[in-house]
Amino acid sequence: MSTPQLSVVIPVYNEQEVLQALFDRLYPALDKLGISYEIVFINDGSRDRSAAILREQFQKRPDVTRVILFDGNFGQHMAIMAGFEQSRGQRVVTLDADLQNPPEDIHLLLARMDEGFDYIGSIRRQRNDSWWRDIASRAVNNLRERTTRIKMTDQGCMFRAYDRRIINAINQSREVSTFIPALAYTYARNPAEVVVGHEERAAGESKYSLYSLIRLNFDLMTGFSLVPLQLFSMLGMLIALGSAAFFVFLLVRRLMIGPEAEGLFTLFALMFFLIGIALFGIGLLGEYIGRIYQQVRHRPRYLVEAVLESRIEDRGSRIELKNGAADSSQSSNINPEKTTANP
Repeated sequence: MSTPQLSVVIPVYNEQEVLQALFDRLYPALDKLGISYEIVFINDGSRDRSAAILREQFQKRPDVTRVILFDGNFGQHMAIMAGFEQSRGQRVVTLDADLQNPPEDIHLLLARMDEGFDYIGSIRRQRNDSWWRDIASRAVNNLRERTTRIKMTDQGCMFRAYDRRIINAINQSREVSTFIPALAYTYARNPAEVVVGHEERAAGESKYSLYSLIRLNFDLMTGFSLVPLQLFSMLGMLIALGSAAFFVFLLVRRLMIGPEAEGLFTLFALMFFLIGIALFGIGLLGEYIGRIYQQVRHRPRYLVEAVLESRIEDRGSRIELKNGAADSSQSSNINPEKTTANP
């Protein structure tokens, strides 16, 4: 199979209302680039007609379209990881299916790579998200940069470009929980960023709830830095020193003034504060232990139901499907076989 110059990886989850608009804009935008390309769609266990629509699109453009069908919902980052493993391009661009990042801006990322950069992040020119997501994103960006030393102006934007060397390094990383932009940054030799457009969602709704965003940032913090644990250890030492000083103060006060009954509620408040800190520390430690537990079980990160792709042999113009075969002059009957991804 020929190696395309560009692979576009697009995770899809319940996006039936916007997929046709995505097709109408994406394919013309890539055709204008004048390079060979492939588009890898990953259906992440959609409960609507997204999988059927992707199958139909594969039938229309089997020359440049590949479709990975998950057997369940495993999350955006696992979908992108599956797309990376199936992609063949020398450069790989990740793009969300919701059209908030315009496909017409793909050329901006590639042009930046032509300057010698191997990993291109994106900065949304004018965000069209809710105010609380904007504020939360800025706060988390600042916290993440201080704790992990990973510099990303806009970590929430998945519209990014990767060199094949970085993709190969990511594919060798068998992490169960990770944050792909940060992982790529650790492998990049010469990263850069570009400003891209950001549009309002044309249809549907965001798949990230507040809880999902919190979990994603926990993956980012605990997956790339030990600073949270180190800070908590330092805080424990400071509290221990403060408690010792407070004990000495109370002892001297008792010797000089005598026993007192006052200050009972202050003591309760201090005790509850220390208990709260202890519980937070236990939870933080549990995050790290939980990641280790998930990793050592060696369970598959995701299950693939089928991969739809065309294979053109040297003999004639026969098109073969990975999970079935059909002549190019006939309609394809796809009989998917359930396969398991490598753990």
